[in-house]
This record gives sequence, structure tokens and C-alpha cells, in this order.
Amino acid sequence: MSDAQSQLAEVDALIAASPDEPSLLQLREDLLQLIALEEQEKSSSGAEQFSELQHHDPEPMGELHSLDHQHVEESNEHYTAQSTFTDNVGTTNSLAEAPDLGSFQPVAKSSHTSASSAIVSQANLKTGEDNEHNDNLAAVAAPAAATAAAQPTEKKKKKKKKKTASGRTKGTPTQKAEGRMLTEGSFTDYYVTHGQTEPPSIPVVNLFRGDEETTSSVPPFPVGEIQPHPLESNSHRISSEELRHNERLEANLYDKLRHASEVHRQVRHYAQSFIKPGIKLVDMCERLEETNRKLVQERGLERGIGFPTGCSINHVAAHYTPNVGDDTVLQYDDVMKVDFGTQIDGRIIDCAWTVAFNPKYDMLLEAVKEATNAGIKAAGIDVRLCDVGESVEEVMESYEVELDGKTYPVKCIRNLNGHSIGPYQIHAGKSVPIVKCDDQTKMEEGEIFAIETFGTTGRGYIVEDLECSHYMKNFNAPHVPLRLPRSKKLLGHINKTFGTLAFCRRWLEREDGGSFTVNGNKGKQEKYMGALKNLCDVGIVQAYPPLVDVKGSYTAQYEHTLVLRPTCKEILSRGDDF
Repeated sequence: MSDAQSQLAEVDALIAASPDEPSLLQLREDLLQLIALEEQEKSSSGAEQFSELQHHDPEPMGELHSLDHQHVEESNEHYTAQSTFTDNVGTTNSLAEAPDLGSFQPVAKSSHTSASSAIVSQANLKTGEDNEHNDNLAAVAAPAAATAAAQPTEKKKKKKKKKTASGRTKGTPTQKAEGRMLTEGSFTDYYVTHGQTEPPSIPVVNLFRGDEETTSSVPPFPVGEIQPHPLESNSHRISSEELRHNERLEANLYDKLRHASEVHRQVRHYAQSFIKPGIKLVDMCERLEETNRKLVQERGLERGIGFPTGCSINHVAAHYTPNVGDDTVLQYDDVMKVDFGTQIDGRIIDCAWTVAFNPKYDMLLEAVKEATNAGIKAAGIDVRLCDVGESVEEVMESYEVELDGKTYPVKCIRNLNGHSIGPYQIHAGKSVPIVKCDDQTKMEEGEIFAIETFGTTGRGYIVEDLECSHYMKNFNAPHVPLRLPRSKKLLGHINKTFGTLAFCRRWLEREDGGSFTVNGNKGKQEKYMGALKNLCDVGIVQAYPPLVDVKGSYTAQYEHTLVLRPTCKEILSRGDDF
């Protein structure tokens, strides 16, 4: 093995340790060129080559500035290989200054210098009988060394992809949202900016905390939209040091709410990419719910889905999700309300929007969306609930919509309301009206509310109708002795799987019975309808049938969850979509 080949092996070892170092890669290329030249010299007629090269005496190589390997980290000096040569047409070249070695690891710096020195002194590698041959080889080696020294300074640095706090590479959203009344410029794959995959598959907690989940640190989930509390009496809150201290005491609560909110945002953005005319509602719900379970990292009552996915169509305003065997298909002219929730330790995020494809419904959707925003703006500490309802009604009923040549005023559905939310309790006691009323109850500091509004082209009043799919155990269910064994079994399943969270019949018929964490693949309930009816009859479980306006009318819904912090209100579920 020649000296050049041994130097090549040495450089290869350094490249294995530092594969992204451009100067080492360039040195390796130059060594390969020199080895190829040596092989060419061996195979060709030496006499002919010597006679040609004798007409061009190369100038002697200049002195190579040495680098003290023992003190390279202290001195960080540049070394320069200076040499000139005259090529076959009389052009003079010089070796450029070599790259700064101070940024290398100590071992790499020392070996790198020796390899560089080997390149510029390749004329001495062969100690054959003919000294003139060695001189000519040195002349060939000099331009290679010049290239090796100059190349790193000419290469453009590649831009490194930005990474999230958890070390994941940030992506660039590319899929523009196409739904009606979604904010212009929103992207259904916005979550790739957090390092999420497309379609989303990584639990949200891992995007912000990392794969190794610890209980000692609090994940910095995105903060929702911040708005000041209304009323002059609240003007001091935003700057009060005492109230800011009170907020810090609730940091753990806020992070659970923000965690659930970010899961909801990512799931609904993904849903907006596949909800299109022709999709079966049961397929849509199951796809959305599976993504919800995956991103929230479902763990039974600890974290999971807040309530069944509502996909109420047209005159059906709320509380509809397909039961098993329901093959309803979404049509182009449908108006569908998508309402689903996510919960972390019982802290529920309740958020909804309306899907429509025909632009003739735009004014209906806009009326309800703006009415919801008006209700959010009016809400705050010490605000009377009747004042929120008045603000909503004023905006909602200022709109009208033309459908098939007939103009309809947009009406509030007066017997549907927003509501306060408690731990594991979707309706915690306070109702937020969407029409003017006499309710003098005030919102209070620390409360969590779902501000939701419903608009309709119908009569503005809903009733219960159609087949029931939604159920929920009463939060203050009485203790009632059950005689039927099937009722006892079903109640035990409900208690351990859902607690006081809402559930649907479709979940009971899953192999996991609604939670793989709790039941594995042995949770499916068989012949349960009689037991479920018995639990409803004795008051333990409450049935929530679909809520409908007059047939032929169209209803729309928008909803956000907010928390009344001591210094401000935070609209937790707000996103770039609505």
C-alpha cells in the first residue's frame, strides 16, 4: 500500500466520525485523484511522459506553514499552503488559503492537517529511481491541493431545517382549506409546523414535550386567543400583579386545557381535508374519532374523546351521530354541523363548526359565525348571561339568506344555549342564552364556558325527534338497586369506560367497547338495548335524542370554549380556521 492509500484510509476513518464535514470530503476526492495519477504513471510509458514534461519545469513548491497539533484549540491559526506552478499553456496558479481548523474536534484537526500536508507533498510519495518523475508528479499534485484548500470557502452552506422544541423537523403547510367560511389562508395540514406527520399520527404531547413523557415538567402547549374582559370594573385586571400570581397557581389547569385544545385543532384541521360530498357519515365519524384517540393518546378516563362526534344535517341541529347500520351519505347541498370534544383529566374542550359546499348557504354560516364571535366578545367576569344572549341575537338576526329565490331571515334557535363546563361534566349548571332574556346570573372568575350559537331558516325552536344515539350517565345519578343482571353489567361498563362523559351506541358495539386502554378487545356489548333502556328509566343514564327544527329548514352552529382567567379571557379552541 502506498502512502497516498494509507492517507486515504486515515481520512475515511475521519469521515466516518464526521460525515458532514465538507473539507474532509474534498480531501478524500483529491487523494483519490492522486492515487489514480500514480496508477496511470505506472501503466504508461514513463519515458514518453518524462520527455513531454521536461519542456515545462515546474516551479519549486513553497513552504507549507505548519500547525502545532498540540495547541490547535488554543491558537486556532490558519495555515496556508503557498505554491505556484506553470501549466502547459504558461498560466500561473497559486494555492489558496486552507480552511480554519479551529471548529474541528481535536483528533480530527490533527489528522486533517496531516492529510492536507500529504496532498501538497505528493511529489515525495514515490522514492523511485527517477527524481524527475517525482518532480512532475508534484507539479500535478499542486493544483489538486489548491482546489482542496479553496473549495470549502466557495461552497454555499445548506440551510438547516428548523426543528421543534422536541427535536422534530418543522414542515411547511401546503394543503389550503377549501371549506365554506373557513378563514382565508388557513391550511388543513397546519400541524406540520409543529413536526406532526401528514396524516397526523404522533400524539400531540410528544410534539411539545418529546417522546419521553415526564411528570416533572409541564409541556408548553400553544396559548389560545387572548381578549380583555369587558366592563369598566375589569380594566385593572390585565396589569394586576396579584391576579397574575393567581394565574400562575392555575398553570397546570391551563396546560391541560391547552393540550386538549391543540388536539382538537389538529383533529378538526385533518377532518376538513377529507369531509367531502359522497362520504358516509359513519366512516367520517370513525376516521375523525380514531385520529382523536391517537393524538390525545387515549387512556380511558384520564384522557380521550369528550363526547361522540355530532354530524347533524340540515334541519337536525344537534345530538345526531350515526348508529351502526346507518349508511347516510353527505350530499353537496347538505349543511352539516360537526361537533366533537377532547378531554384531558376531565377538562373538556367543546368546539364545533358548520360544513357546507354550496355557496348559497354562506350568509347563514356567516350569521352564526359572527354571532358566536359577538358572544365571545361579550363574555367575561361579572358579565350577566342575559347580556351575552342579547349580543348574540342582535348580530344573528341582522342577517338573511336567499335560498332558491326565497329570502329567509336567520333566526336564533332560542331553546338552545351555550353552557359552563366542569371536570367530567359537559353541562356544569350555567346556561348561556343566545337570545335576549331576564337571566341576571353572572359569569365568574375561573369558570370555563362553551359559547355556542345556532341559527336557522326555520321556526327558531327545536324538539326531540328521530332515533337516539347519544347517552350520558347523570352527574348526580341516584343510587338505585338494579334487578336485571344485564343492567348491572352495562352500568359497570359505563362507569369504568365513560364515567359521566357522553357516549353513543356505536362505541358500545366496538370491539374495545369505547376504550382499548380500559377493555382491550373484550369490551363489545351484546344485546344491551334492554339494559340501556332500564338505566334510562330509573334515572341513572340520560338519553339525548336528536334536536330538530321543521323539516326543510337549514340550521348552522359555531362554538368555542373559553376560560375566564383572572387577568383576561382565553379562547382556548380558537384556530386559524375559524
